[in-house]
Amino acid sequence: MEVRFLGTGTSQGIPIIGSDHPVCLSDNPKDKRLRVSVMITWNNYNILIDCGPDFRQQMLANNVKRLDAIFYTHEHNDHTAGLDDIRPFFFKQGDIPVYAHERVLKALRKRFDYIFVTENKYPGAPGVKENRIENKPFSFHGLTVTPVNFMHNRLQVFGFRLEDFAYLTDLKSIEDEEVQKLSDLKVLVISALRIEPHHSHLNLEEALEFIGRVKPRTAYLTHISHMMGFHDEIEQQLPPNIHLAYDNLKIEV
Repeated sequence: MEVRFLGTGTSQGIPIIGSDHPVCLSDNPKDKRLRVSVMITWNNYNILIDCGPDFRQQMLANNVKRLDAIFYTHEHNDHTAGLDDIRPFFFKQGDIPVYAHERVLKALRKRFDYIFVTENKYPGAPGVKENRIENKPFSFHGLTVTPVNFMHNRLQVFGFRLEDFAYLTDLKSIEDEEVQKLSDLKVLVISALRIEPHHSHLNLEEALEFIGRVKPRTAYLTHISHMMGFHDEIEQQLPPNIHLAYDNLKIEV
């Protein structure tokens, strides 16, 4: 299984438009972050987790030629706004399967109604195949996918476990029975917004505590804001098995 970090930034990305914050002015490519998303390649299938506003740029940067599914964590703009840009894949492959909670599908239908309609569809509009998921495992071409349920302040979000890999973004609180789904992981990806506490995201200290609780072999931090600090400086402060993810990083699981 290969995991590509397409974007590792928070909702505004880094640099933020018009910002003179030192991290936003950094020349280090690892301090430049598109909106958060990963692509998992398993058995020649490309699975995208979240399709945000930088989707087109991310596909071009990684020379992606096929998209087999989109798994949605939740409906916020930085995780969904790129759906229209699936058109090149749709024209080659047909309807693109999307997997999401019914609430998220409802939000997508409202925002992208022209994609979801079945009658009098606008020529050139892409199409999707809806797959409603609940908090129970489902199969994707023989791969068992286990949703992990947690809260982003007051909004329900799904993370996903695929074999020995798990991806959790926009996490703030989680029940013990959901944490149990994360045992014996080789790789955990977890969001860590910044140093200071935040009302709807784990900060760095909270993310490190969570990693210590789950005890994966290796962990990567994502959904990072400019307020985290410079990539290289924070990376040096982390334990040997924990890393800041960065855009276009590829790992094998």
